[in-house]
Amino acid sequence: GFNNHGARAIAERLRRGKTKLIVGGNIGKNTITPNESAVEDYADAFLALYDHVDYFVVNVSCPNITDLSHLQDRDQLAIRAGMVRKKPILVKISPDLNWAQIDDVLDLVDEFKMDGIVATNTTITRDALRSDPVKVEKIGRGGLSGMPIRERSTEIIRYIAEKTGGSLPIIGVGGIMTAEDALDKIRAGATLVQIYTGFVYDGPGLVKRINSALQQI
Repeated sequence: GFNNHGARAIAERLRRGKTKLIVGGNIGKNTITPNESAVEDYADAFLALYDHVDYFVVNVSCPNITDLSHLQDRDQLAIRAGMVRKKPILVKISPDLNWAQIDDVLDLVDEFKMDGIVATNTTITRDALRSDPVKVEKIGRGGLSGMPIRERSTEIIRYIAEKTGGSLPIIGVGGIMTAEDALDKIRAGATLVQIYTGFVYDGPGLVKRINSALQQI
């Protein structure tokens, strides 16, 4: 389901292109892999990328949230225990989760001593769109990003920050189209911010404007 050539191809590319930048490995199960075998996909990508990234994001979404509970039984995180150099592991969650589901995720993060949360992924809902519903239906399924998830993402960041007393690092992502959007995420409790759609539409200049806004405050 992720449009790339796979973990081993990415690992080789990273090995050849050494950089001083911080590199994160965002891993998930393949679409064709049944839920009961998801742990093998995560472990395979984790091991392939381990020597080439600085931290990991375990990518789970609302339809796959049962996978996270399943991984609890398999103790997949024991893989990291055998590594000489420990790499931080964060969990990426969907904006479509309800508060009880988010509480469940936070319990697992605490139990397995994970290092943070990425909030949030894309949404499967289309509620915030102004486009003609017929046109939206024709485009098809898939994760929706950008402005339609901005408020929900910020709301979840604020909830997690308050629930954990600000003790859990949060990477805030979702609908950051301007420097002010990034500041909103940080004010809500994000430790770092991540941009996708805003970067596509606005280019690298958005990063500079965000940094300038941070310096001013």
